[in-house]
Amino acid sequence: MTRGTIKTWYLIHKWSGLIPTVFLLMLCITGLPLIFHDEIDAMMEDGASSALAGTPSAEGGLPLDAMLATALAERPGEVPLFMAFSPDSPLLTVTTGPTPDAAGEDMSLLFLDRATGASLGPAPTNPVMDFLLQLHTDMFLGLPGMWVLGAMGLLFVVALVSGTVLYAPFMRRLAFGTVRADRSERVKRLDQHNLIGVVALAWMAVIGLTGAINAFADPLTDSWRDGEVAAMAAAYEGEAPLPPARYGSLDTAMASAQAVLPGRSPQFIGFPGGDWSSGHHYAIFFQGDRPLTQNLLTPALVDAETGELTDARTMPALNQALMMSKPLHFGDYGGLPLKIVWALLTCATIWVLWTGVMLWLRRRPGALERRIEEIASGGFRRVRA
Repeated sequence: MTRGTIKTWYLIHKWSGLIPTVFLLMLCITGLPLIFHDEIDAMMEDGASSALAGTPSAEGGLPLDAMLATALAERPGEVPLFMAFSPDSPLLTVTTGPTPDAAGEDMSLLFLDRATGASLGPAPTNPVMDFLLQLHTDMFLGLPGMWVLGAMGLLFVVALVSGTVLYAPFMRRLAFGTVRADRSERVKRLDQHNLIGVVALAWMAVIGLTGAINAFADPLTDSWRDGEVAAMAAAYEGEAPLPPARYGSLDTAMASAQAVLPGRSPQFIGFPGGDWSSGHHYAIFFQGDRPLTQNLLTPALVDAETGELTDARTMPALNQALMMSKPLHFGDYGGLPLKIVWALLTCATIWVLWTGVMLWLRRRPGALERRIEEIASGGFRRVRA
């Protein structure tokens, strides 16, 4: 490799690292508490979810129809939109709204205990965690914000690749992990930046890639959902939506779906007329049985009036990969020990980003040429044309 090639890689590394740095620091800082969102919610909530955390799920609990009736009795005049289940407790939630296609701000979420039939009231909220999640996900800009953060994630991966290309020859004359503490403060900071960066390299690449995938996943997931539901309900095309007064038994519908998808747990039910269902069906989404596969959804459409299964289909491979990236991104599949590891590596990433900024801010005239020469003398041999 020539010095010109080294210069190209160096400039790629510098700008692919500097451009997204502010965004990446924000993502790391907001991501730290989000790693422990379950534990934080359990500590801050003294209501329904904390009271039931860790208790067995209510297999064979009270009928779903009874739970739905309890929820609707608390929200007279509203219709059901979603029913969601907890894999670890008898807790379930029912979302209601004024119409089947109600907007998010018009929805109400109620907690119920399927073991006792008790209503536990509206869902507790955690404004701080909600704020951090929204900032981390889309910066309160919706889909454009997600795309910007996705692009920053891809730039981060480019910075990691280019940094690795430069690091390998640079370290040929130094033992791995060397920090030249006897040199200037800038050299010592550079060695620390390189060392921590290479130690956390694989993890940062995974987080950068899964973060970018998550940013671009929603449009693909929406496309799959809309296309799949429409294809599964094609026989009902052109028919008027089913009015709520004609909704049939949820328990009958669940039994029909579980008969063709045995051994899977329901994650949530989308009621007719909403974004996650058709105008005539209960859309029952089943999930995997392991933490890493809990986001893999298998929809089953059941005629909401008759309780007969219309169709059930597995998620395509591309969408499965997209959904699996979410728990991998937050380390949300190995319990508290893995979350602690994720948090420590996040702190290491913050250090790498910060030292990179400091190296750039405190650069001196001629720094580029000196850096290229330093890399080249570490093991590159100049190739003459």
